[in-house]
Amino acid sequence: MENALISGIAFQKDQVKFTLHGVGDIPGTAFKILGPISDAEVEVDVIVQNVSVDGKTDFTFTVPYEDQETVIKIIDSIKDEVKFKQMMVDSDIAKVSLVGVGMRSQAGVASRAFKALSENEVNIQIICTSEIKLTMVIDKNLTDKAVKILHEEFDLEN
Repeated sequence: MENALISGIAFQKDQVKFTLHGVGDIPGTAFKILGPISDAEVEVDVIVQNVSVDGKTDFTFTVPYEDQETVIKIIDSIKDEVKFKQMMVDSDIAKVSLVGVGMRSQAGVASRAFKALSENEVNIQIICTSEIKLTMVIDKNLTDKAVKILHEEFDLEN
């Protein structure tokens, strides 16, 4: 039954991951970061924020590669207001997504994908779920391998 739910696999290699380390966990910070990026008409996709025990957060998001320099300039311009410790930019990433109806409510789909990738030495940097998609950010050079593994795992080769 799980196999029938997954209609395909999508991937994007032209992505850049931004991580702002040591961001204060205060209301409005996400808007202070993403508002100016949105104003510049840059599409932000995967967004992850995780608060650590010291009350600081790492704020990570992906954008298309073509917008990398624009986003770097924007982040530099808001650094004093947002007060983060370090910005890391990684253009050697890709997004691989399992696409299908009811993805979030289907037990086992994510764990099957994670297991198949881990058994083949594909590390997942970020995981993002929605009702129709399970997206994983991985090393760009492993994209083709990951897509093949997931096609095999979910019988999508036909």
